[in-house]
Amino acid sequence: MAAVRALPALAAALLLAAAGQASKYSREANEGLAAADGKRREAGEFRVVRLNQIWEKAQRQLHLSAVKLAELHSDLKIQEKDELSWKKLKAEGLDEDGEKEAKLRRNLNVIMTKYGMNGKKDSQLVDTNYIKDGTESDTLDDPRLEKLWSKAKTSGKFSDEELDKLWREFTHHKEKIREYNILLETVSRTEDIHKNVINPSEENLVKEEILHNKHRELKEKLRSINQGFERLRKVSHQGYDTTSEFEEPRVIDLWDMAKSANFTEKELESFREELKHFEAKIEKHHHYQKQLEISHQKLKHVEETGDKDHLNRNKEKYAMLQEKTKELGYKVKKHLQDLSSRISQGLQHNEL
Repeated sequence: MAAVRALPALAAALLLAAAGQASKYSREANEGLAAADGKRREAGEFRVVRLNQIWEKAQRQLHLSAVKLAELHSDLKIQEKDELSWKKLKAEGLDEDGEKEAKLRRNLNVIMTKYGMNGKKDSQLVDTNYIKDGTESDTLDDPRLEKLWSKAKTSGKFSDEELDKLWREFTHHKEKIREYNILLETVSRTEDIHKNVINPSEENLVKEEILHNKHRELKEKLRSINQGFERLRKVSHQGYDTTSEFEEPRVIDLWDMAKSANFTEKELESFREELKHFEAKIEKHHHYQKQLEISHQKLKHVEETGDKDHLNRNKEKYAMLQEKTKELGYKVKKHLQDLSSRISQGLQHNEL
């Protein structure tokens, strides 16, 4: 009986506790503490310590736009995936020559340079994943590209929408050149060290093989740059072909490379269909990037008004868009990585 009489009291206590907890959560939302919790969670969301340090530094010091910060997050997620995969390979003794480890270092170097975190001035790569305002203030750092872009703008062959699309292609090409130069610099440094070794050894033969693989990667990137420039030259002079299958610069690059690879007709057709799905994924990512940028601007405006309820609603929407943009960015980059790997294998078959 005593136990039965205790039940109402226990229920009442639980209800009071729940009410108190609900009140606590409400206060946290109103005071913005939930957002602070989210930041604390983000600070430790990478399983690789070095990547966490890069992410924390970027958030604190770089003052990146909302879109570019989400892009950095996606790049670091890909790097994390690759590093964790490499650790498993290393534990199984499957990276004896250190080739995959060397590639990981190069990839991280590209990320650091891309977001201006390598300690060098003016090293930051352009952001080609969404349309920026005021393209006139941006430079292409290459007289040939500047000349083509100037002719295209004044030719009267492009609508405003097509010019935006063409500008994305030009800035994408600029980024490819910069990434090639980063890799070239890395290879040159490694070669200098290799040349200074007096006595050849088994270890040096392994390093020579790594250099050979780096040169192959350089060759593939240079081929892509040359094909990309020819395409830009053609489009700038003739305008866009209305029958063109793809619009996104990265997809166009992949398709041009795929046509040069050792694929059968059936494999090439299958790859074409996959590229269509990939382009749709990129377009969805573009949409969320634009929405995130709009939400960020709106949030800054609302912060100045002092309306707490309105501010909290905008913070929630911004956080949701931020997470969705990060997620889609990772999926796009992972898909791009997989497609590029398949093409690379096909091109290597051509050389055999």
